[in-house]
Amino acid sequence: MYKSAARPGERILAAADKLFYEQGIRAVGVDTIAAEAGVSKRTLYNYYPTKDDLIAAYLTARFKHIAPSDAPAREQILAYFERIEAMVADGSFRGCPFVNAVTEIGDRKHAAIALAVQFKEQRRQWYRALLERLQVKDPDALATQLQLLVEGVLATSLVRGDPGAARAARAAAEVLLDAAIARKARRKR
Repeated sequence: MYKSAARPGERILAAADKLFYEQGIRAVGVDTIAAEAGVSKRTLYNYYPTKDDLIAAYLTARFKHIAPSDAPAREQILAYFERIEAMVADGSFRGCPFVNAVTEIGDRKHAAIALAVQFKEQRRQWYRALLERLQVKDPDALATQLQLLVEGVLATSLVRGDPGAARAARAAAEVLLDAAIARKARRKR
């Protein structure tokens, strides 16, 4: 239970985040979230009038825009696979919360679906920006290929629980990146 100095709305969101990710959106009711947050159901509904509002807030809080850093572009891309490997290895990985939400909710008009699409496209654009920095021939196509590798490793890691899947995907990403960089070098000759 979250009995801290945090405000009730923050405790509710923290409880929803933990429970939705660990147990699933449909498996967890608002009574459970309220109890975990240490608030009444009425208080929960004062902050989040519907469970759908709470689901949208949960996904919005997980939507962290990551801009490319000053680190070398290739290293940033490959490090993403390493982060997935670490999550799988520590046992906390329960899949992508956005994919999980789409799967559980199913209603294409639900706000969670739009958030999932937005998150996945933001991540693809992150790859694209890094690939533009590497000056590869078709950064958009390669960004899509890298995103497909990530989606594959997320699904495989969830099903198998094997951190090795992330290492294999990282190796495949290296091949794609090295080939794109080699093509760029050949064009410059």
